[in-house]
Amino acid sequence: MATPRIPLSVLDLSPVSAGSTGATALRNSIDLAKLTERLGFNRYWVAEHHNLPSVASSAPEIMIGQIAAATTQIRVGSGGVMLPNHAPLMVAERFKVLEALFPGRIDLGLGRAPGTDPVTSYALRRRQQTATDDDFLERFQELILFESNAYPEGHPFRNVHAMPADSPLPPIWLLGSSGYSAQLAGMVGAGFSFAHHFSDYDAVAAMLSYREHFRPSQARAKPYAMLGVAVVCADGDAEAHRLATTLDLNWVRRSRGEYLPLASPEEAQNFPYTPIDLERIRHRRARLFAGSPDTVLAALTPLIEATKGDELIVTTMIYDHAARRHSYELLAKAFGLEQRRTPA
Repeated sequence: MATPRIPLSVLDLSPVSAGSTGATALRNSIDLAKLTERLGFNRYWVAEHHNLPSVASSAPEIMIGQIAAATTQIRVGSGGVMLPNHAPLMVAERFKVLEALFPGRIDLGLGRAPGTDPVTSYALRRRQQTATDDDFLERFQELILFESNAYPEGHPFRNVHAMPADSPLPPIWLLGSSGYSAQLAGMVGAGFSFAHHFSDYDAVAAMLSYREHFRPSQARAKPYAMLGVAVVCADGDAEAHRLATTLDLNWVRRSRGEYLPLASPEEAQNFPYTPIDLERIRHRRARLFAGSPDTVLAALTPLIEATKGDELIVTTMIYDHAARRHSYELLAKAFGLEQRRTPA
């Protein structure tokens, strides 16, 4: 089987491990970004989640600035900014500032979900004028209008400009886990990233639907689809599956409404799972690519080909940071990435 020649990228949630701290998780993200830049990864995206003890990534704009400052070549972006939580003008200005500081290296990935539970979502939005319905499209349109200065004469925002005015908004991506998201990304002419790592929706259908519905825009002439996958790669299959037991327990706990830092493989292997728990693990494992480099490559290649993915963005949520680093090292070698020379 031929190795797919496809760019690899990183989706990082800054996982918090049991016995560690959020501060350590954030510093680990910067360390991993430096490593994956050297390994030849294309971009490094950070997520926005709130009120989750296992995830330290709650402010992607801040982390993007820190990671971009600690690297020199890799693209850095949001995977994504959850637009329902933010005023579009603030998103425009924050990302124009980032683009001004790191020109040509920033991505603006936008999500439709709040990235948290309903009460936390309300706390995030309570000082905004809230709507009871999904207002993503209105917010997205407002973001674009601020960038293009296209508000009509007489509109109260006609003379409101996102600053710095001489820096463009970075490339926009829509994140999705459904057919609707895929169609929307295509219709607005944005890049599309599909969340295979947590979605039950068929990745092939979503990715092909995006291409079918794509309309060229001022920002993008051709469709570009990125496939998000969860991977745990180790020197051997047994070790990869041992490391992945952390994810098994995390999934089980979340299904029970328990949001705890990531457990060690030892704790996960000794957990008293019920038959329902084991069925949930079996179901979720179908979306996880775990094993040696050869095993992971053999499993991913048919999916890449079927989805016609232009790029693969990989998330690895495991307990041990050294093992996470090694997982990306093995992936880079398996996919034949060319290492970069970076400043010391």
